[in-house]
Amino acid sequence: MARLDAVSESSSLPASEEHVVIFKLADEYYALDIQTVQEIVRMQSITAIPGADFWVEGITNLRGRVVPVLDLRKRCGVPASEYTPETRIVVVSSATGMVGLIVDAVSEVMRIPSDQVEPPSAIVAGPENGYLRGVAKLEDRLVSLMDLEGVLPNPADDYSAYSHAA
Repeated sequence: MARLDAVSESSSLPASEEHVVIFKLADEYYALDIQTVQEIVRMQSITAIPGADFWVEGITNLRGRVVPVLDLRKRCGVPASEYTPETRIVVVSSATGMVGLIVDAVSEVMRIPSDQVEPPSAIVAGPENGYLRGVAKLEDRLVSLMDLEGVLPNPADDYSAYSHAA
């Protein structure tokens, strides 16, 4: 388990850069603002929730706390695949509480200058991928920047009942 205690350090960053956690889904790179990431854990046992959306894998016990877990591949329309030793659960803090996001691998934490970030093209920005808030142009690849609240279920789909102390 890796705790991300760099959050307090990021509050002193100039507004001209983004501090993100970069991860992979299939062969593509995505990123979330580090301030939303609580920790990154290895894949662990998940209990299914009958009747949940197809991209909700279920719930897991994270040090005595029951946390809902979403499969980001399914949520983002990326074909599902088997979990590997690199598969991780990125635990994030959102408006609805803590949520685990299953990703194929976490690659790095980095600061991206704002001048390397472009808003998504109107062609790729649509209701089905409203979670995309920008694209970072790095030297060796493009990284899609995700809006956490756009990825998570609508607060009206109350999964918070599954996010409490056990």
